[in-house]
Amino acid sequence: MQNNFYAAAASYGMTILLGLWLIPVLHRLKFGQIVRTDGPLRHLEKTGTPTMGGIIFILPIAFCTLLFSGFSKDVLVVIASMICFGAIGFIDDFIKVAKRRSLGLGAKQKLALQLIFSLGLTSYVITNFKDPYNILMPFSHEMINLGFWYIPITMIIVIMGTVNSVNLTDGLDGLVAGVTAILTLMYTIFLVKNGYNSLTVPACAICGACLGFLVFNRHPAKVFMGDTGSLGLGGAIAAIAVLSRSHFYLAVFGIIFVVETLSVILQVISFKTTGKRIFKMSPIHHHFELCGWSEVKVVRTFWAATFIAGIIALLI
Repeated sequence: MQNNFYAAAASYGMTILLGLWLIPVLHRLKFGQIVRTDGPLRHLEKTGTPTMGGIIFILPIAFCTLLFSGFSKDVLVVIASMICFGAIGFIDDFIKVAKRRSLGLGAKQKLALQLIFSLGLTSYVITNFKDPYNILMPFSHEMINLGFWYIPITMIIVIMGTVNSVNLTDGLDGLVAGVTAILTLMYTIFLVKNGYNSLTVPACAICGACLGFLVFNRHPAKVFMGDTGSLGLGGAIAAIAVLSRSHFYLAVFGIIFVVETLSVILQVISFKTTGKRIFKMSPIHHHFELCGWSEVKVVRTFWAATFIAGIIALLI
């Protein structure tokens, strides 16, 4: 348990130190955010805020996890998943800032790379775990065998779904960093409770790093994590869920990510079938903004919802 605390504290401190050095560098390189013109108008004032800030916490998470947990296979897989998906985001962010546009990699390119990394993570579980198709069920706490369905559920819903839902959620100052900090804190308790102690150090390192990043990313943000950070965090969270066989629990711990993604899906379906929009804008955090909520109120409400969902997940 001491290593968990040390990993969180060290990751927190290193993230702050790295941020103090890197944010001015990003300013000098003019790696500023290109804000979407179809978003809320008040977001236009964020144009030019440094992006690609995910580097600030990805490096401390990897270093502190290895320092305090050793080089076990599962730990290395979590770090590899974070770095691989984060690399997709880094390329995407770099294209945006280099070409001064709000879109980077094409959707097909992103999905192809995500599919490759998802296959790699799923293949690791299948080839290294005993009874790899078994996952833990809420309420009964028993393992059920998903058989063939394990592969598409793990690859598409859990891994790619998590990575992209975290990315969709990253639209307000401090939203993803705060939600992820709470989620990984709750997940740490879950991991200890269910005997997945090897995964607690990376979870705590992520929690500490996200809290450190909030020093710079809370409203008004001095830096954005960009796709580098959101895809990296999504990859790490997905890996922890898959390795701990907690596929269904993740949907509760990450309820905000689920709601954000569903709001986009429902909006698209509604508009294409009826020509009408369910929400004023999706993802849903923008809907609340356009309803008159302040950015801070939306973020804190979503943090609170994550905390409540985490308690529920631990109880079931």
